[in-house]
Amino acid sequence: MSEEFNMSMRKFLKQVGVTSQQAIEEAMRNAGDTSGKTFGAKVVLTVDGLDIEHVVTGQIEGA
Repeated sequence: MSEEFNMSMRKFLKQVGVTSQQAIEEAMRNAGDTSGKTFGAKVVLTVDGLDIEHVVTGQIEGA
């Protein structure tokens, strides 16, 4: 893969990570007391024009 592709991919993944973290943090603040709670999380990635659906699941501990 080309360097241009790698940079484009990194830029996209950084944007996904940063904006996702911001959205989760805002939702946690709006939820009130989340201490001791565990939240199931799921991200579904699709790419227009490519036959891909990538699912990542995990747990987020409340603060």
